[in-house]
Amino acid sequence: MTKVILVRHGETLWNLEMKYQGHCDIALTEKGIKQAELAAASLANESISAVYASDLCRAFATAESIANKHNLPVATIPELKEINFGQWEGLTYDKINNQWSDIMARLFTHPDEIVIPGGETFKEVKERATIALSKLVKKHPNETIVVVSHGGTIRTILCAVLNIHLNHLWNIKQDNTAINILEYYDNQALVSLMNGTYHLDGLE
Repeated sequence: MTKVILVRHGETLWNLEMKYQGHCDIALTEKGIKQAELAAASLANESISAVYASDLCRAFATAESIANKHNLPVATIPELKEINFGQWEGLTYDKINNQWSDIMARLFTHPDEIVIPGGETFKEVKERATIALSKLVKKHPNETIVVVSHGGTIRTILCAVLNIHLNHLWNIKQDNTAINILEYYDNQALVSLMNGTYHLDGLE
């Protein structure tokens, strides 16, 4: 059995400001750093063989906190980065809705059917992320690995594993530093934990 511990990055300033960040490289806040440290502490007793992250600094920094507990490097996988929000990056929901109200009206009900101006579709994210994850699972038979990614990307992975249509991806909650656990048995994946945030208990 190969175990994949799939973690969302810690809080960023744009998370606080409710801005769409996508491929923009936004650093963790002080709280985000603390969240990453708490996630790392909760995984300190796991027998982790490798740590991977997207090539965006918010994911890499979160992964580093985890990797440091195991004296491991962090390998970057660009295919694990967040969805490219194109012209929406750096804008709030209200600003986006003012200019692209027809698309925004469908973002949370039919995300699989929209095309983000200058960006990606959720189908494209799902394809690149699941292919990358499949390669990692094959590379680490009978091992435990950590993969740090992003809310939208992780949701598409979970939709793929659970055979859920992408139009339901927003029904899956992913808080900052949420821990998800996938167990692979002969290419059959089971979800044993989703949006685990027990490590954040007591953090304000």
